[in-house]
Amino acid sequence: MTLVSIEVSGGRAWARQTGRMIVDCGLYRQGVRIRDLDEIVGAAALAAAEPQGFIWIGLYEPSPEEFAAATAEFGPHELLVEDALKAHQRPKLEHYGDIDFIVVKSAAYQAPDNVVIGEIQFIVGPSFLITIRHGEGRPLAAVRHRLEGDPDLLALGAPAVLYAVIDAIVDDYALVIDELELDVDEAEIAVFSNDRLNPAERIFGLKRQVLELLRNVVPMGELLTDLQHPDSTLIDPSLFHYFRDVDDHLERVLSRLELVRDLLTDALNANLAQVGVRQNSDMRTISAWAAMIAAPTLLAGVWGMNFSQMPELDWELGYPIAVGSMAITIAILYRRFKRSGWI
Repeated sequence: MTLVSIEVSGGRAWARQTGRMIVDCGLYRQGVRIRDLDEIVGAAALAAAEPQGFIWIGLYEPSPEEFAAATAEFGPHELLVEDALKAHQRPKLEHYGDIDFIVVKSAAYQAPDNVVIGEIQFIVGPSFLITIRHGEGRPLAAVRHRLEGDPDLLALGAPAVLYAVIDAIVDDYALVIDELELDVDEAEIAVFSNDRLNPAERIFGLKRQVLELLRNVVPMGELLTDLQHPDSTLIDPSLFHYFRDVDDHLERVLSRLELVRDLLTDALNANLAQVGVRQNSDMRTISAWAAMIAAPTLLAGVWGMNFSQMPELDWELGYPIAVGSMAITIAILYRRFKRSGWI
C-alpha cells in the first residue's frame, strides 16, 4: 500500500510567508516513507498507479482558493466543499458516492478556565485522504510522526490515520478534564473559604465550559458507532478493535465530564447556601449590635424625660448608677450574643 502524505501545520500565515501550502509531502509504501515529493500536482495519479495507494493532504483553515487548489484533482461534492469551508459542524459521517466526509471535534485547555474547541475534518476517497484542521486544536504533525513510527499500523492506510487522529483527540479530552478538575477543586475551596469570597461567577463559567465540551463530545460516540457499522466500507474490520478501544476511552471521558458537571452544580448550590448562611449571620450580628445600642438608649430615654419628681435627680449616685446600668446591660447582652454565636 502506498500513501502520499502532505501535512500543512503552519496554516495560512505560513503559506503567505512561503508562497506554498505544502509543508511536508512524502511517499509511503507499506507504511514506510520511501521518498519526498515537492508538489501536489500529479500526486493523485502517482498514488493511483500503486495498488491501494492514496494521498494524505493536511490543511489548516484553508481559504476557498487554497482548498480548491488542493482538491482540484479529486472533484468533491459541492455540499461537502461548503461544509469543509464553513466548519462549525457537529461530529458526523456522511457519504457522497465513493467519498466519505468525517468531522471530529478537538479540545484544548487554555488557562484560566478556558476550553477551546477545534475541528478536524476528513475527506476520504478511493485514492486520497484530506485532513482539514480548524481552530486551536492539536496539530497533526505529532500524529504523523507517531504513524511513521508504526509501519504496520500505517500500512492499513486512511482508516489507520483516522483512528490515530481520533485516538489523539480523545486523549486530549482527558488532559482537558484533568485541568477542569483542578479548577473545580479551587472553586470548591473558595466556596467554603473563610475569606467570604463569592466564586459564583467562576463556577458558572466553568459549568458553561463543561457543557460546551459535552455538547461536542457526546456526538463523538455516535460517530464511532457509525464508523464501526458492519455495513461500512470505510473501516477495515481489522481496525474495529482499535476503534472499540477509542470508544471505551471516550465513555470514560464522558463519565468524568458528567461527574465534573455534577460537582459544579453542587458547588454552585453550596455557594448559594453559603451566601444565605452568611447573610443570616450578618443579620444576626447587626441585630445583636442594634440590641446592645437600643438597651442603653432606652435607659437614657427614661432618665432623660423632663419630670421634676424623679428620685435619682437629687441623689449623688444617681448619675453613676444610670451610666453603670447601661454598661452592665450592654455587657450582659454582649455575653449572651457571643455565647450564642451571633457576634
